[in-house]
Amino acid sequence: MRTLNAEKTAAALPWGALVEALLQMFERERLGEAYASPRTSVPLAAGGVMLLMPAADLHFAALKTVTVHAGNAEQGLPVVQGDVTLMDAATGTRLLAMDGNVLTARRTAALSLAGAMKAGRGGAERMLLIGAGVQARAHAEAFAEVWGVRHLKIHARAQAHAEALAQHMRSRGVDASAIADPTAAAEEADVIVAATNSQDPVVPSRVRPDATVIAVGAYRADMAEVPPELVRRCAVFVDTLEGARSEAGDLIRAGVDWSAVQAFSSAQPVQQGRLVLVKTVGHALWDLAAARLAYVNQQQQR
Repeated sequence: MRTLNAEKTAAALPWGALVEALLQMFERERLGEAYASPRTSVPLAAGGVMLLMPAADLHFAALKTVTVHAGNAEQGLPVVQGDVTLMDAATGTRLLAMDGNVLTARRTAALSLAGAMKAGRGGAERMLLIGAGVQARAHAEAFAEVWGVRHLKIHARAQAHAEALAQHMRSRGVDASAIADPTAAAEEADVIVAATNSQDPVVPSRVRPDATVIAVGAYRADMAEVPPELVRRCAVFVDTLEGARSEAGDLIRAGVDWSAVQAFSSAQPVQQGRLVLVKTVGHALWDLAAARLAYVNQQQQR
């Protein structure tokens, strides 16, 4: 079994190909050719937790293992650590091990793009990014490369972090700047991405009537990045209905009509000019899609 470190995992998951791999996995899910078990949580010492996320399709199986130890920060250790193992579904042969943190960051950003494409969106020039962490950086890079975003405004709790990310994106040819208040930028942006750990809404309620709003940070029922009044004006798309019903605080707080919420795998695009919200909570199938792509790319390089 080959093992890819963080750098090699990133290189094996180019943005455009990763978006296409996710779109293909949506179709496998729709056809009943791919499936995943519910996430398993195991308590660990020192208040830690281990999360196990398995998935399989007709040819491959993948298992993502993640550990979370909040106390690690005081010891200078990573709070979240993870890895993904890809196996041959027919024999169980281990094929590839990858850096789980890098894979998760890249597939989450690519998932936002793929979900927005299923909603009928296909590009943007002006982007507002709320957050400046790992997920924010991945989204900035992915949207610039795949959708051609050229004007980027970044708002974050720590202005220094927003400026550092803006400087990184300027080095990649994007007109990027850090801003203290996202209100004006929200009214001009084609796409707005929230990638924070906030428990309360961070996206301004006034946005363009044809904007695409993407929320990826809130991962519990008591967290929300998008205000309820904005959620209710949107056509809503989610990566998984089951996960969204229990974990998408943005939608739960807004009291959405779940019969109108579309899952990516069976989504029908909305008409142009409609306000769209893309909400993702994560699913093991998306890890499998990324792992498959990494394996194919590695095989082609040998």
